[in-house]
Amino acid sequence: MPLPQVIESVFVGLLFSLVLIKTTNFEVVEEKLYLKKSKTFLFILGGLLVFRVIAKLILSSTINVGELAGIFWILAFAMILPWRIGMLVKYYKLKNTRK
Repeated sequence: MPLPQVIESVFVGLLFSLVLIKTTNFEVVEEKLYLKKSKTFLFILGGLLVFRVIAKLILSSTINVGELAGIFWILAFAMILPWRIGMLVKYYKLKNTRK
């Protein structure tokens, strides 16, 4: 897979992760921390699905199916990893402020 495609996939994944980090929060219930339900999460997930289907339809004529699968895997990984790290940071910040 060419390096520009990898960089583009990582960049798009990071953009999506920023949206997820901003819209995901924690709440305190009975002295315990829980992930707060986000109304925008389903819209983000649906938007990602629509984006993937449209991108696949457009790009499948010019990019090999294996490369396209790799691009979407890198995009998903570049989105999930920063999101999970962001949630860990938010969790510890909230946990430490409660002490």
